[in-house]
Amino acid sequence: MYFFLSNLSFNDICCSTVTVIKMLVNIQANDQSITYTACLTQLFFALVFTYFENFLLAEMAYDRYVAICNPLKYNIIMKPKICVLLSLISMFISVIGALMHTLMVQRLSFCTNLEIPHFFCELVQVIKLSCSDTLIDHIMLFVATCVLGGVPLCGIIYSYYHIVSTVLRIASLEGKCKAFSTCGTHLTVVSLFYGAGSILSISSALSALPRKSAVASVMYSVFPQMINPFIYSLRNKDMKIAIRNLLSSIMSLE
Repeated sequence: MYFFLSNLSFNDICCSTVTVIKMLVNIQANDQSITYTACLTQLFFALVFTYFENFLLAEMAYDRYVAICNPLKYNIIMKPKICVLLSLISMFISVIGALMHTLMVQRLSFCTNLEIPHFFCELVQVIKLSCSDTLIDHIMLFVATCVLGGVPLCGIIYSYYHIVSTVLRIASLEGKCKAFSTCGTHLTVVSLFYGAGSILSISSALSALPRKSAVASVMYSVFPQMINPFIYSLRNKDMKIAIRNLLSSIMSLE
């Protein structure tokens, strides 16, 4: 269980680093330019870590499904070798998917003096800037979203369907609360990740203002990764005590 969590933490750091560091450098230098090579590099790694997070969340859901629905077989099913293999396969698929998008972008023709209305090189915005036919790119983007985003989401829904069914059959209230507490943090992270992605898609489709779409994009690429460690740390007893003491201090000051 902690193996996938450590992978998620590392992936969150990488995902934020890809976009935030360049953005901070641009702000400090008061220069918003980025080279073509740097843009493609940023695009590639942003896609890799985004796709990988989809798979990691699905694997974490399956891990909880096995722990709750088949606890006696957990050590057999979720062997360390199996966990490592799942992560490696997920990373390989993510790299292949990101590489295909990057290579497809490379074949596009772009006009001079391009300006991306975002804080980083986001795939949809880069495709919009092309002067050539982008039908194949849009088809690939749709297929990749369905496969690399939709399939893991379906796996999460399937896992939690069986988890809820199993938990509801537990007789004791204490057992139900313990089982749901195991999944509560993961469900929060999943809701945050896919919720932010949905907001980004809707804002890009409906908003005519590039600034709103840019803000939504930054929220999707930075905010979930920033809040995930805090969400998981809430399960720690020392963290809970520290938060209670902090809230008590604030209330006493008022």
